[in-house]
Amino acid sequence: MSLIMTYIGSKGCVMAGDKRSIGFLGDKSQRELLEEDLYSGKIKTDEKLLQRAGELDIHLKIVDDGEKVRNLDKVLVGEVKVRATHETNRKRIYATTNGYHQVELTGSEIKNVKSGQSSIVIFGNKITKEIAGKQLKKHWKSKISLKEVGKIFKKVMEDVAKTTPSVSPQYDIFIIHPQMDHKQAMELLRTTIISDVKELEKWRNKLKEEMLSQQRDIQMANRIITHGEVGRVKKVEGDKVEVILSEGVEALNMDWNVLAKSGDTIIMKIEEPTSLSLGDLVVIEEENLCIKKNKTPLSCNIILCKSN
Repeated sequence: MSLIMTYIGSKGCVMAGDKRSIGFLGDKSQRELLEEDLYSGKIKTDEKLLQRAGELDIHLKIVDDGEKVRNLDKVLVGEVKVRATHETNRKRIYATTNGYHQVELTGSEIKNVKSGQSSIVIFGNKITKEIAGKQLKKHWKSKISLKEVGKIFKKVMEDVAKTTPSVSPQYDIFIIHPQMDHKQAMELLRTTIISDVKELEKWRNKLKEEMLSQQRDIQMANRIITHGEVGRVKKVEGDKVEVILSEGVEALNMDWNVLAKSGDTIIMKIEEPTSLSLGDLVVIEEENLCIKKNKTPLSCNIILCKSN
């Protein structure tokens, strides 16, 4: 999915990118058949795409809110990416007046860089690049302003979107015209790429931490006791009940840190005064913490979990 077009000239730079993203869920071999039909141009409308997906038992998630092109003041950035099982491969173009770099990344590591001074660069699948190339040749002029380039890019985006569902009718377009020569452009692009890739690395690390945290939360939540023995009454004083934790039970705080282990004593509160005996069994039944013999409710501000 994607169509990104970039014009790099001596007066400025124009970049346009569609906003479509399609997720394919289903059998791998069937997904590959659907992708082949889509990228070869056999499927020309959203309706035909959904119909073919249904025939192959593939579930599609189609969204048109992607940000594939960005304006970093004096530099425009376009990106297409392919998610593999364990990593994301990215292809980016950084462009400004009189210069551009095409950068290939695996994760946040730069694998390849290709540079130039003036050009028209198209990112996309086979069919989108083919259609866009033909349309650009059709509308292009020998002498052309940045404003006219923008109008042509808009027309090409709309025409391609009518021909293949791999591109959305929605798109972003930017025009910049900073004044600089090729040497200045290369230095600006170099520093911009270094900064941008560092930001990508920070974002990836943060995302990784969040995913690990979520994974831990899920793992810990699965250990929370929703039914069974918790401990036995050790002492009762007013509304406070001391409970010795049973074997295989531990108490944690809201950050999943262990506060008490099996055999340790924790404090619970009894909601209504009642007669309790030492050794009474404390349980969780139907997710309610109580005394087993008479269902007297108890409460505590900790999490009761199964031990590792």
